[in-house]
Amino acid sequence: MATLTLKNLPDAVLERLRRQAERQNRSVNREAIVILQAAVQPATPMDAEARLAQIRRARITPRGGPITAAYVTRAKREGRL
Repeated sequence: MATLTLKNLPDAVLERLRRQAERQNRSVNREAIVILQAAVQPATPMDAEARLAQIRRARITPRGGPITAAYVTRAKREGRL
């Protein structure tokens, strides 16, 4: 496995990384690896029905409002689901 050294990392970025790692119950190193893996992996398209199920489980819209039948219908019509 390789080692990566980051130079000139701003203190504020490191502090945010530390806080995020703590919230996720991970070490700072592990959190950085998870973030890097997510950033460099190719995006996989999500099936519309799978995305709709994910949103329904979350019970909120991407903008934080409640899920309603009207919201779902509008999102489908706009091709966002």
